[in-house]
Amino acid sequence: MPTSLADLNACDLPRFLEVCGPLYEHSPWVAERAFARRPFASLESLHAALVQAVADAAADEQLALIRAHPDLVGRLAREGRLTAASTGEQAAAGLDALSASEVDAFEQFNREYRNRFGFPFVICARENRKDAILAAFPVRLGHTAEQERATALAEIGKIGRLRLLNAVSES
Repeated sequence: MPTSLADLNACDLPRFLEVCGPLYEHSPWVAERAFARRPFASLESLHAALVQAVADAAADEQLALIRAHPDLVGRLAREGRLTAASTGEQAAAGLDALSASEVDAFEQFNREYRNRFGFPFVICARENRKDAILAAFPVRLGHTAEQERATALAEIGKIGRLRLLNAVSES
């Protein structure tokens, strides 16, 4: 059952981190920094505070946040070692039911992308299906490192928003 926004506005930091810490993959510092901006008038304002915490972070912190995300259809996914949220998101995109050639394509793209940018390919899987994700790889491989970092952070914001909507209710 989602936590209400009113309860989140009234809670202490440990409870806030319990609810909002998992919204950004293995990066509870995002929620910790947003905590000081309470009370939040809406879920949109809470999400904006989380996004702002990422935008205000140092470059190395942003890079660590990107690197905290798993490869799509990567080893962790195949071994069943993703967070529950990541597992569900990859499944929603159909990434849990791929042919051997599709798995090979993801592995090759993941490798090329990591070699080029030094971090995993991040896309909001819940807003995409496997074909759209596969089509996005070659386009994004053509980006500059700066463009890709900005794109990855924007996608992380989308992922965080959808996770927030699952974890917190307006009322």
